[in-house]
Amino acid sequence: MRPAKSASFPAMALAFDGKALLVAGATLSRSDDAGRTQSTLPGPDGILALATHPERPGRVVAGLASGRVAISQDGGRTWKDRVIGNGEGAVDTVTMSAGQPDMMYAAIRGDGIWKSEDAGRNWSLAMDRPWLDNAERDLRALASVDLATGMGGIWIYAGTDTGITRVPDCFCRWQDVQPGNAMDALVAGDAPPPEAPLPSGEPVRALAGAHTASETLYAALPSGVWSSRDAGVVWSRLTSGDASAVAVNPIDPEHIVAALDGGLKQSRDRGTTWFALSTS
Repeated sequence: MRPAKSASFPAMALAFDGKALLVAGATLSRSDDAGRTQSTLPGPDGILALATHPERPGRVVAGLASGRVAISQDGGRTWKDRVIGNGEGAVDTVTMSAGQPDMMYAAIRGDGIWKSEDAGRNWSLAMDRPWLDNAERDLRALASVDLATGMGGIWIYAGTDTGITRVPDCFCRWQDVQPGNAMDALVAGDAPPPEAPLPSGEPVRALAGAHTASETLYAALPSGVWSSRDAGVVWSRLTSGDASAVAVNPIDPEHIVAALDGGLKQSRDRGTTWFALSTS
């Protein structure tokens, strides 16, 4: 592996494959030592999003600007891709189900969420885009959250240009994030005003969850990296800066990496303190 010259390269997407950090920007790189050294991988062009799963080490899913999803089974060293739908919309974000890693979700610009139940070989439309603030909104970020919906499944959280929303993985309807499960929300009607929401009107560019703590979520916004400990009801800002991506180490959930102000920063204490990624 060659030494990293700088940690200031722009990151479009981040993911951890086990303890290894994957960074997709102008190129795709992999670091197995917390960023001190990096190797460039022969990744596909135009990566907009990355997804991994702790139960499938080596499997990496990439959403591409070309309207395709690329999948690697060897940590990003070789790839196979698939067209989703008509292939006309960029795949802005991808995720794998928290409880079923062969279940994959991808959001297509101008369309909605597509799903694959066979590890990416076949895809079908699962849900149209959400209607928020009097318009259909594209999905910038997806995260599968292993919390019961009350309707027989778990949640898919989504970031949009105007905030965050979620849908049960039965894909019955989009809902505001509020206390309780989906059935509670149906009975209650309109959601109560959030106690401490994300900043109104800001795009949610990335979402990440801690696999060992289902209620813990992280979000990357233009105002910084934000965290929720109760599945998105109450949020607090961990650090300021223009954040475009965030990822949580599944081996060490105290370890968070974020793309901030055009560079990479990490925290070893769940976001209390931050420092630039080590270089050598």
